[in-house]
Amino acid sequence: MTTYFNYPPPELQEELKRIANAIVAPGKGILAADESTATIGKRFADISTENTEDNRRKYRQLLFTTDDAVSNNISGVILFHETLYQKADDGTPFVELLKKKNIIPGIKVDKGVVPLFGSEGEGTTQGLDDLDKRCAQYKKDGCDFAKWRCVLKIGKNTPSYQGILENANVLARYASICQANGLVPIVEPEVLPDGDHDLDRAQKVTETVLAAVYKALNDHHVYLEGTLLKPNMVTAGQSCATKFSPEDVAKATVTALQRTVPAAVPGVTFLSGGQTEEEATVHLNAINAFPGKKPWALTFSFGRALQASVLRAWKGKDETVKAGQNELLKRVKANGLASVGKYQAGSIQSVAAKKSNFIQAHSY
Repeated sequence: MTTYFNYPPPELQEELKRIANAIVAPGKGILAADESTATIGKRFADISTENTEDNRRKYRQLLFTTDDAVSNNISGVILFHETLYQKADDGTPFVELLKKKNIIPGIKVDKGVVPLFGSEGEGTTQGLDDLDKRCAQYKKDGCDFAKWRCVLKIGKNTPSYQGILENANVLARYASICQANGLVPIVEPEVLPDGDHDLDRAQKVTETVLAAVYKALNDHHVYLEGTLLKPNMVTAGQSCATKFSPEDVAKATVTALQRTVPAAVPGVTFLSGGQTEEEATVHLNAINAFPGKKPWALTFSFGRALQASVLRAWKGKDETVKAGQNELLKRVKANGLASVGKYQAGSIQSVAAKKSNFIQAHSY
């Protein structure tokens, strides 16, 4: 019967809703520290640091032992599998460090993008096969939310109907499995910034993708009040000759969300998508300052746009840990202000605020 549905039981709904709302509390957002071993290796190469397990541990320790003030603006941290089970120098598990700061641990659960055969170079995301078992274990090990990234490219013939539908369904399957295990799913359909398309095309594609995602979530009986959306901001392609203002980006982004994202969704935690630290913050501020209906929290789930300056200041050295932590405090404060529309452009300076973080066809 087409109207049959089966949402999570009421107690589970309450738990999921509580976690989702805590993550998007006013002035707070997410630190995405879930770079895979290969991706963190690229970040380390930029600062001439060897990609060893201990260096990865030391870097994440730097992030998670930053002054407690960090929790004024960070509500959750997305971890990579390896990081979830690592400990600080004094033997304290990272999960405990975060919980002591009232920061909610989350986990990246997808297993990466693979080719979508029969398409024009599009992809889908793998990792559903044993997801139920992994989610159950992650919940037991202290995580309360999860992240799964799907990627869509704007080209002459892309994203195709095939690509949009496949990725929307994969995200819906992931979301329903997470919720059954008490994890709030962050639904991430990223429309990549690669290309020379203008703002209008980026907006239309984003709207089409989000409409398909929410149709799929509905088809799979996902409890929207216990989810978060992690979309791209609507920006023109990196190679577009026309430059658009933060107000243009805000209008395109908010309009796309108004047309597609149900008011039941507690919050939208934007990805930074290769923007500079300052650009991402200025755009987030403009989005929150834009007038009109915005029934969801509009905040951040930034990786590169919170960590570029941290890495530059740290340089892989024990004696510069404090310098790295100070950069993190600056960036989280800037984005905390932007998430309530109170950031003044250029008012918080950091080491790499204007350095481009764009990586072509970025994969984690």
